[in-house]
Amino acid sequence: MDTEHYEEEKRRWLEETYHSSPEEGGPFVTVSSEPVEPLYGPGEVAGLNYERDLGFPGEFPYTRGVRSSMYRGRTWTMRQFAGFGTAAETNRRYHFLLERGTTGLSVAFDMPTIMGRDSDDAMSEGEVGRCGVAIDSVVDMQRLFDGIPLDRITTSMTTNAPASILLAFYLVTGERQGARFDQVGGTIQNDILKEYIAQKSWIFPPRPSMRIITDIMEFCSAEVPRWNTISISGYHIREAGSTAAQELAFTLADGMAYVQAGIDAGLDVDDFAPRLSFFFNSHIDFFEEIAKYRAARRIWARVMRDRFGAGKEESLLLRFHTQTAGCSLTAPQPENNIVRTAYEGLAAVLGGTQSLHTNSMDEVLALPTEKAVEIALRTQQVIAHETGVANTIDPLAGSYFVEYLTDRLEAQANQYFDEIEAEGGVLEAIEKGYFQRRIADAAYRYQMEIEKGERVIVGVNRYAHEGESIDIELLKIDPAVEREQVEAVRSVRAERDQAKADEARAELRRRAEGTGNLMPAIIDCARAHVTIGETVNVLKEVFGEYREQPIY
Repeated sequence: MDTEHYEEEKRRWLEETYHSSPEEGGPFVTVSSEPVEPLYGPGEVAGLNYERDLGFPGEFPYTRGVRSSMYRGRTWTMRQFAGFGTAAETNRRYHFLLERGTTGLSVAFDMPTIMGRDSDDAMSEGEVGRCGVAIDSVVDMQRLFDGIPLDRITTSMTTNAPASILLAFYLVTGERQGARFDQVGGTIQNDILKEYIAQKSWIFPPRPSMRIITDIMEFCSAEVPRWNTISISGYHIREAGSTAAQELAFTLADGMAYVQAGIDAGLDVDDFAPRLSFFFNSHIDFFEEIAKYRAARRIWARVMRDRFGAGKEESLLLRFHTQTAGCSLTAPQPENNIVRTAYEGLAAVLGGTQSLHTNSMDEVLALPTEKAVEIALRTQQVIAHETGVANTIDPLAGSYFVEYLTDRLEAQANQYFDEIEAEGGVLEAIEKGYFQRRIADAAYRYQMEIEKGERVIVGVNRYAHEGESIDIELLKIDPAVEREQVEAVRSVRAERDQAKADEARAELRRRAEGTGNLMPAIIDCARAHVTIGETVNVLKEVFGEYREQPIY
C-alpha cells in the first residue's frame, strides 16, 4: 500500500469505523504530554530509510544496538545502587548482592561526600551515612571493597564535583590490592554540567570543573584504559521533571560539550571518546522510553562522525546505563512500585541498555532493605531469563509506533540543539538559566495534570484507600554511625605521615595554579591519606566556589 492510498484508507477508517465507537479515558498523551494518535501505519514513517536510519545491530547508525549480538552474546550488567552508613556496613551489602547474582556494583555516596566535605565538618552534621556511604579517605574506600577484587569486578560511582578524588581513592585501593591501573575497570559519573542544570550538587565554577574533567579524560586514556571517564547523565535531568525529549537533548548536548572541551584541551577525539558512557532514566511510558534510547544511539553516532570527525568505531557508540525512574515511585501502596519498576526495566532492555539498576519498592521512603533490593534484582533476572526478550535483537524495530516515536524524538532533540546553540552553547545556556526554565515548565505541567486528575497515578489520585497506612519494613540508620565515622576520619589524620600529606597538598596547589594535569597530584594525596575535604579545600582556594544565579 503506497502512502497516498494508506492516508485515504486511514481517513475512511477513522470516519466510518473508529469514530462509530466512543473513546473512553484520555487525554491520550505520553508521560511527556505528547499526543498519541489512535493508530500508526506506514504513512507515519513514510520517510524512514532502513539503511540510513536503522541498519543492523553493531553497524552505523547503531539505532538497533551497539553490539552485533547484543544480549545473545552478553546479558546487560545487573547493577544495584547501594550505599549507607559506614564503608564496612555497605561492604556487607555488596557481598549480599554479589552472592545473589549482581554482576556489577554501584556506589551511592552520602551528601557530605558528594559535596566534598569530611564527616567531621560542621556542615556534615546530621547527614553522615544517611543517603549513601560516607567516604572520607582512601582508608574508607579500602574498607568499602574489602574482599572484592577490583581487577575482576566493575564499579560505577555516582559522584560529580569530587569525582577525581573518589576515582583516586578507588585506584589506590586497587593498587593496594595488587591491581595495576590498567586492570581496573568501571565508571565515574563525573558529569558536572548536569549538576548545574538539574541536581545542584556542585562545588567549583563550571570552567575549572571542565578542566578537572578533561584532566581525568587525558589521564585515564593513557593510564586507566578500561575506565569510563564520564557517565553523561540524563537521569537527574528527568528526575527534575524534564520530558523525554528534553532528557535526550540536554544529555547529548552535555556530551557534545565534553567532547569539544577535550578537543580544545588538545586531546585526540579517538583517544578519549571511546570511554565516554551515558546514563538514562527509564520512566513509566513504555514505548516512549524505548524510542528515546534508539534515537539517542542514532544521534550520537552521526554527531561523532559528522561533527567531531571521529574515526574509531568505538567513538561512535553510545553505551549507556539505565536506572528505573525514582520519580515514578509512590509512597502510598509502595508494593505497586515493584510493578512500575518491572515495566521500566523491560523498556530499558528492549531499548538496548548495557547496564541496568532496578529501583527497590521502598526507595521513595528510605534506603532499601535487603528484602526490597533482592526483589529489585530478581526483577532483572526474571526479565533476562524468563521473558524471552533477550533472545532476539531490537524486537520492536519496524513497529510503526516505535519508529514514529524514534523519529519524533530525534526531531525534537535537534530543535533543542538549535536553541542551545542560539543561547551560545551549553555553558552560556546554564548561566542564562535556559535548561532550568525548560525543566521547571515541564515539571509544573506534569504536576498540574496529576492534580487535575488528567494523569492517573494508581494508588495516589485513583484507586486509593481512605486511611490506608504504609506497612512495610524500612531501613533505619543508627545515629551512632555518624559518631563512628567522625572518630574514624580523625584517626586517619592522627595516624598518617603528616609531612607526606602536607607535601602532597602543596604539589596539588602548585598544579592547580598552573596548567599541569591534576590527577597525578590527587592520586598522591590519596596515597598520603589526605581526606576528601582537605583535597577539595586546596582546589577551592585556587578555583573558588560556584554560586547559582537566581532565576525568578
